[in-house]
Amino acid sequence: MTAVRRLSLVDTDAATDAAPPPGAVRVAIASTDLKGLNAHFGSAPKFAIYDVTPSGWSFVEAVEFEGNTEGDGTHRTDGDDRITPKVDALTGCHLLFCLAIGGPAAAKAVASRIHPIKAQPATIEEVLEKVRAMLTGSPPPWLRKVLQAAGVGAPRPDFEDD
Repeated sequence: MTAVRRLSLVDTDAATDAAPPPGAVRVAIASTDLKGLNAHFGSAPKFAIYDVTPSGWSFVEAVEFEGNTEGDGTHRTDGDDRITPKVDALTGCHLLFCLAIGGPAAAKAVASRIHPIKAQPATIEEVLEKVRAMLTGSPPPWLRKVLQAAGVGAPRPDFEDD
């Protein structure tokens, strides 16, 4: 069994909710150091999770998994399921940024309404700024579909009747 550690900031003056605030997209970033997007999904030891809106972003939590490799794509061979605990820990996220993700892992993520995105190495701030910029104005069609499926944002009009 994979041990999972979570680090989150708690606002003691406000009621906390596991769901992102209205209009926010919850983003998970696979990382080895919580400073950058620099790990493959299956071998990522950590994930940085943020809520992103058109006006900025806020840290939600960091999730760390015991017994992983250094996030370089090499995997253990002991037969433990590394994927299910990670997908379960990221439930509630809308987007997942990683360097690579295998087909079975991507299928599990999508089944949990998490949209995986393969990306090049970048700082966490660069990833968050990219998402923030996509949310500003008119998001690309793939992101509108993810947002609608997640119930985030206003629904787009259907022009089929016009």
